[in-house]
Amino acid sequence: MSTAFQQLHLPLELGREPSLAEYLPGPNSEAVAAITASAEGAGEPFLFLFGSPGTGKTHLLQAACLAAVSAGRQAHFVPLGTRGLAPSLLDDLERLDLVAIDDIQEVVGEAEWEKALFALFNRMRELGRHLFMAADAAPDAIPVALPDLASRLLWGPRYCLQPLGEEECARLLTQSAERRGLRLSPDLVRFIMHHYPRDPGSLMDLLARVDSLSLREQRQPSIPLVRRAMQEAL
Repeated sequence: MSTAFQQLHLPLELGREPSLAEYLPGPNSEAVAAITASAEGAGEPFLFLFGSPGTGKTHLLQAACLAAVSAGRQAHFVPLGTRGLAPSLLDDLERLDLVAIDDIQEVVGEAEWEKALFALFNRMRELGRHLFMAADAAPDAIPVALPDLASRLLWGPRYCLQPLGEEECARLLTQSAERRGLRLSPDLVRFIMHHYPRDPGSLMDLLARVDSLSLREQRQPSIPLVRRAMQEAL
């Protein structure tokens, strides 16, 4: 894992460092532009992302942290969907330039977590830091029990991430493969798109498996190799 991610103290292991450049914006270009500006130190101090699984919320939060570190800032990614975390995890994070908190729907309704999120929001705001949050639903659709936290979640811009279309997913697959040094023929891309879930998360997971098999066998992807990667994924 690179120095950049070591500086983030991520409580999980990432197989590949996500970047903003690798995120195909599609219908989400406004959100990506806002996230990029804020990650680099400009833009809005608070952003809220929401959308269905596979729209890239986690990717964008992690990539924003990497972009912030690359710009000489300090950043921290907090995945609240990870088991075993405690509200004290948010203590003192205001000393950082950017904090990105994912899956807040996992802790809303829990009094101690809501108090900790509210307190962090206030500390970050007082110091002029940047705070990103993401959930599976809009902030006013999440059952937040603490009224003050509910109001804070509505302070900044909110972006509903939209899924990519089939052609955009195919382009994402091709471009991501090229970054890994893999050649996917048009026939192979069509095979994948017709035989595998067509959402970015699933496609990127499959591509990582294809990359691993291709590296192990020292050959470029083929339909038989991709079919084996699909079987492993299932």
